[in-house]
Amino acid sequence: MFALHQDENSARRAPAIWRTMLNIDRGLVNFVGKLTVTGGVPAALRRKPLLMTANHIGVFDAFVLMAACKRIGINPRFMLAGGILDAPVIGPALRVSGHLRVDRKQASTAIGQFADATEALRTTHDPLIVYPEGRISHDPGLWPERGKTGAARLALAAGVPVIPISQWGAHEAVYWGTETINGPADLVPLAKSGLSAPMRRPRFQVHFGDPVDLSEVEPERPGAGVRAHAEIMQAITDGLVPLRRGELDKPQFHDPTRPTDTVSPWKKY
Repeated sequence: MFALHQDENSARRAPAIWRTMLNIDRGLVNFVGKLTVTGGVPAALRRKPLLMTANHIGVFDAFVLMAACKRIGINPRFMLAGGILDAPVIGPALRVSGHLRVDRKQASTAIGQFADATEALRTTHDPLIVYPEGRISHDPGLWPERGKTGAARLALAAGVPVIPISQWGAHEAVYWGTETINGPADLVPLAKSGLSAPMRRPRFQVHFGDPVDLSEVEPERPGAGVRAHAEIMQAITDGLVPLRRGELDKPQFHDPTRPTDTVSPWKKY
């Protein structure tokens, strides 16, 4: 878990291992495709507690988000599933880097983790990135799914601003693949698509939107998390529209492995 008590210098500078990983990631993303970044984080919000929420479109999109954040000069942290943080090699590196754990299947554990995340968000200076959808979208058009209210409730509890991140193109780098990896055969679609991506040179687009206005949401009133979540998800969706002109119905890139069994409630186009 993220250490809640830090001295001033460590709070103001990301761990060296995480800065190194971000630099390596930037090279990887530039090798695979072409990154375009628009928008940014206002100067008044830099080096202050900040929550960033992004749509989830593919297994490669976290790498693209990391590179985009590096491009605008911020070192983000992610809220990650416990399985990733427990993985050999990469898990310890991510834990040392200050990423937060979420285990949704255990209610008692999740409550404690929510409290820890709220405190960490209030007291640190690097933004925290959360995927409100919780998984890669199953909407046929790859529009944001309904998602969960956890990110909104976290923002309200911590009293921090929310920056919506809209992204497009990362889904073209690597196929969705399968829900769980049960053997080498499950990795074949990911490997084939990933290895061919540098030749296809997909265009990765990331837009950092204006802070979401949650001033009319009263945190103590029933349903506050639902209302804040709707504001956040709609902001992400609105920011996605300019990035996918010509693809408002469905993605031009077809991934035969991605499920398409849900419908986005946020699409209005």
